[in-house]
Amino acid sequence: MLQMTNSNLKYLIAGTGGVGGSIAAFLALAGKNVTCIARGEHLAAIHEHGLRLHSDLKGEHTLKIPAYTTEEYTALASSSADFKADVIFVCVKGYSVDSITELIKSAAHEHTVVIPILNVYGTGPRIQRLVPGVTVLDGCIYIVGFVSGRGEITQMGKIFRLVYGAHRSTIVSRETLEAVQRDLQESGIKADISDDIDRDTFVKWSFISAMAVTGAYYDVPMGEVQKPGEVRNTFIGLSQESAALGRKLGIAFKEDIVEYNLKVIDKLAPESTASMQKDMAKGHQSEVQGLLFDMITAAEEQGIEVPTYRMVAEKFK
Repeated sequence: MLQMTNSNLKYLIAGTGGVGGSIAAFLALAGKNVTCIARGEHLAAIHEHGLRLHSDLKGEHTLKIPAYTTEEYTALASSSADFKADVIFVCVKGYSVDSITELIKSAAHEHTVVIPILNVYGTGPRIQRLVPGVTVLDGCIYIVGFVSGRGEITQMGKIFRLVYGAHRSTIVSRETLEAVQRDLQESGIKADISDDIDRDTFVKWSFISAMAVTGAYYDVPMGEVQKPGEVRNTFIGLSQESAALGRKLGIAFKEDIVEYNLKVIDKLAPESTASMQKDMAKGHQSEVQGLLFDMITAAEEQGIEVPTYRMVAEKFK
């Protein structure tokens, strides 16, 4: 049984974007032991002046957080036990998961837990296959967070909720899950230990897919999805189709997923956009594969019709 009861857990945040940067900053503000993995100009800026946080929940802060490239940290952790982490939050985009496999292998000790916080369903099992000797949980996050400049993270709104848990076949002690929960809650992050992480990560995928795909297809912020009309109807259609897929996969939804998705979208700041939209607008690599095409592929495999998804996919081929 994996057990960690000491509260002085060492956290490694792989991917210091809007999500990872917010988790790192909140943990650091609460005095937790946290190290970041970043790259390029973002990393250089963190080294130079610290990680800058603009937060609706926490205000303005500049935090001195140790930060390394994936390669640097992999080498350090391979040669010294001091660089092993107790908890590794994986906050990279889906298309970068393969690139951090070696990092996880070298930074993990026998009791380490890995918590992926990605928007694509099935990420936990995918990472578990890549690192069979490490305990990989699964997770998802509800936050509006983005990189607003080099070495700078903006967290908007009042929602910052992290949901994580073990898949049925994964053995991890309740004490370990609760130790992480305590640290997150002491840092001002709402942390829920899921009793069905398969369901909860699917629900997040359904929501973020409908949100990002609708926003990118019409090129609009969420305020346009909040009012009746074609844009909202597309969001509803996408939600209905992923809900049908979920039911076919045997997901036991706690509430109607279409109503749930609408409830969440209606709470967002009207000016907010999905990170996939921001990436596409800048010409960056985006999550369109994981949030759009993977959904269509999964539906095809299950024999589920997804006309709304097929309609929007035409724009992104």
